[in-house]
Amino acid sequence: MSELSLHPDRLFPSSTEQRGAARAIFAEIERLPIVSPHGHLDPGLFVSNEPFSDPAHLLVTSDHYVVRLLHAQGVPMPELGLGALASGRRADGREIWRQLCSHWGALAGTPSRLWLEHELYELCELRTTPSPETADESYDAIKARLQEDDLRPRALYERFGLDVLTTTDPATDDLALHEALGNDPTWKGRLLPNFRPDEVVDPAHPSFAANLGRLGEVSGIDTSTYTGFISALESRREFFRGRGATAADHGVPVTTTERLEPAEAGEVYARLRRGEGSPADIEAFRGHMLDEMARMAADDGMVMQLHVGVVRDYDPAYAATYGSDIGQDFPYAIEFTRTLRPLLSRYGNAEGFRLVLYTVDETTFSREIGPLVSYFPSLFAGPPWWFLDAPDAMARAFVALGETAGIAKLTGFVDDTRSLFGIGARHDVARRVCAGYLAKLVSEHRLSLEEATRLAVGYAYQRPKELFKV
Repeated sequence: MSELSLHPDRLFPSSTEQRGAARAIFAEIERLPIVSPHGHLDPGLFVSNEPFSDPAHLLVTSDHYVVRLLHAQGVPMPELGLGALASGRRADGREIWRQLCSHWGALAGTPSRLWLEHELYELCELRTTPSPETADESYDAIKARLQEDDLRPRALYERFGLDVLTTTDPATDDLALHEALGNDPTWKGRLLPNFRPDEVVDPAHPSFAANLGRLGEVSGIDTSTYTGFISALESRREFFRGRGATAADHGVPVTTTERLEPAEAGEVYARLRRGEGSPADIEAFRGHMLDEMARMAADDGMVMQLHVGVVRDYDPAYAATYGSDIGQDFPYAIEFTRTLRPLLSRYGNAEGFRLVLYTVDETTFSREIGPLVSYFPSLFAGPPWWFLDAPDAMARAFVALGETAGIAKLTGFVDDTRSLFGIGARHDVARRVCAGYLAKLVSEHRLSLEEATRLAVGYAYQRPKELFKV
């Protein structure tokens, strides 16, 4: 039975000189408060503040990173808690946990393994490495540990040192849970919404027409016309801002950001609303609406985030059977320079406008994002995301972006997480990689240790706090 442990120098450089500098830098940022300006947590976690009940659901079924890796090993989705088993019943938590323990070795070298080890050691107080032999014992120990008050959602918020935490919410959301939390005198944290309008600006969404109707209902504005549609979106942005939102997030793929003339936009909108739009109409409307979102952001000051370059729900049959967010969102090559030229020509130098670019195609860091960010004052590079949210990929991004745009043009780490339990682990990894990169510059006499430490503090805490206006 092997022992589970966390090495204090994990992810630091192997050379003695660089490792010493990394230790010194990390010591100054390890305990800084966490700013999480973009994530996907359910605010209901903090409203109810109920304990997490099952280790398997918490650490396996609800973590699409882990689901993806185990499915790749041939584990059927029902055996991971998604859908019914052949017998018609659902796998219980113990059975799911046994699958993780049986395939623990398959996670070696992955960021998921790093995060899980951190969570199991620091939060669950587990000291034995998961294996088939320890599966039942560790499951029982973690299940009992989850019932303790210091692992409830609000206690974890405090334990992680969260300064602010954000959710991502559809444009039609009433934000009732945020309001309930804000009205709770026992809640001492900050949970802010993020405005996500994809479902009402993407004509390819299967419920586009119904979503437009819902947008009209919640805004109280008739969306049967293009003018009304735009007014309804502006109204919803104001509604979100009134409840603390400082940023908007956009994931609709675009190949252009050319604006349509008002009359043409109205005609295209009318066809799309009736379900009669052509593929060309869809592409033109998507690009036009991203530009409209930039116009609104320049007006109201909400930070604009662009998460594109992913084919979501890649296997339609599996998505229909097991749902979204099961690990089958896959990257494709994305182009920024020419696509964003119309938008950036209009708003790239606008005072108060901020646009954060994320990518899952790391070739764009040096080829496009770095050069663009190094010129436009409104533009910032988001951290490596999804498949690139890994130590070596993060290090490569630091090199590509740091050399071209400078570290001050990076947003800092944005965890984009669906797991409250994993926030501490995610930021720990990002801060260690940051310390290691800056330690290399110190060892090469490109930075002093003092300046490197200041840059690390900016990356870990100050910049996301200031950039996202939280």
